[in-house]
Amino acid sequence: MATTSSGKPRKPVLRSSRQTTQAAPVGSASKAGKPERSAPPSARAASERKVSGRAGRKPADPEKKPSLLERGIIALEGSRRNATGSAYYTILGASLALTAIGLMMVLSASSVESIAASAGESVGSTFGFFVKQAMFAALGVAAMLGLSRLGPQAFRKLAWLGMVAAFFLLILVFIPGIGEEVNGNRNWIKIGPITGQPSEAAKLAMAIWFASVLSVKQKLLTSWKHALVPVVFPGGAILIGLVLIGKDLGTVIIMGMIMIAALFFAGTPLRFLAAMVAAGGAGAILMSLASGNRTSRISAWLGQDCGAGLCDQANAGMYALASGGWFGVGIGQSRQKWSWIPEAHNDFIFAIIGEEFGLLGTLLIVLLFGVLAVATIRMTMRHTDPFIRIICGSILVWIIGQAFVNIAMVTGLLPVIGVPLPFISYGGSSLTFTLAAVGVLLSFARKIPEQKLSESEPSAP
Repeated sequence: MATTSSGKPRKPVLRSSRQTTQAAPVGSASKAGKPERSAPPSARAASERKVSGRAGRKPADPEKKPSLLERGIIALEGSRRNATGSAYYTILGASLALTAIGLMMVLSASSVESIAASAGESVGSTFGFFVKQAMFAALGVAAMLGLSRLGPQAFRKLAWLGMVAAFFLLILVFIPGIGEEVNGNRNWIKIGPITGQPSEAAKLAMAIWFASVLSVKQKLLTSWKHALVPVVFPGGAILIGLVLIGKDLGTVIIMGMIMIAALFFAGTPLRFLAAMVAAGGAGAILMSLASGNRTSRISAWLGQDCGAGLCDQANAGMYALASGGWFGVGIGQSRQKWSWIPEAHNDFIFAIIGEEFGLLGTLLIVLLFGVLAVATIRMTMRHTDPFIRIICGSILVWIIGQAFVNIAMVTGLLPVIGVPLPFISYGGSSLTFTLAAVGVLLSFARKIPEQKLSESEPSAP
């Protein structure tokens, strides 16, 4: 037995078979001989949350259902579903349906003027406007199908060529003998029997060129210099300025919308876009105040001055919509097209639709534009290529935005600014290049990439 130095037996020390806990750090209570206390549950929970916060967010609970707003956005985008060919056929079907309705309404709305134009002539046709529109519709469908076979690389190569061609076409407007002035706007060219608006070609050229340039400079757009040059200055400013010199403010507004849309889909900061929109709005107001014709239209829209028949066209459009009721007076039975609405087959054709087909007919038009918009959004959200997203977004804002402006003008929400209704209003160049723009959308809808989703992500309803 072990003994001490004094010779007395040493008491045995009992040791635990388990290892004791690690020593507390210097300065802790354990060093002073005090027992170590465990942290309370609330502190442990807070510590666990802190640690988990550093490691990463907790994965979404697969049992939790998405909110109504989230389900609505998911349903609109359609990005949580497997890719199918539905976007291609939906865009194609809605565009062809609107074109067919437009041909029918041009025939109905222009029949009176066609009869009056051919009266007393030995050779003439009472279906002159309809035949011309049908020819341009066939040309537009051919261009649509041709462009739908191209790919992103082909459009990138055509971007600069289209921009230069649009510039020279707009220059031709100011050459005597080629350019023509219609209703105070010098925005037409006539070469032999062919008459058209170069500004319609400029819209498509701008959408493709903007996408080509912005997709390359996307990471630099946080700087004012790169956001403005060369898209706003000099590219967009030159084409918009040429149209503005021809006094076509309505087309300038649509072209400005295309430019802002391209910058938005490219990821330009919202503060830059807000400043551009404010500057554009101020410029539009100043140009309206500087023109007696535009000022009189605004005064008529506000109901301040209806002298010299300034309110007649707008009032006749409202009478046509009101007399149509729910179901309309029947196709071809419109009364306002008998010279009450000047050139009823042009900008105010939506009023004739409302009179002959009623509220249900106008809602069908709005529904078809909505279907076209939703299908384009779903197709665009699936693509990750910035070039495709920018060009599709620009064309979407062009077509849907122009339709909104026209319908708002006819229903009295905006002053009369002379913007045609896409696919439907009479106008060969407008119809042809609108269908060509749809062909660009179809080219990207032909091959939609698949997206792999985790099980925790919500699915579309």
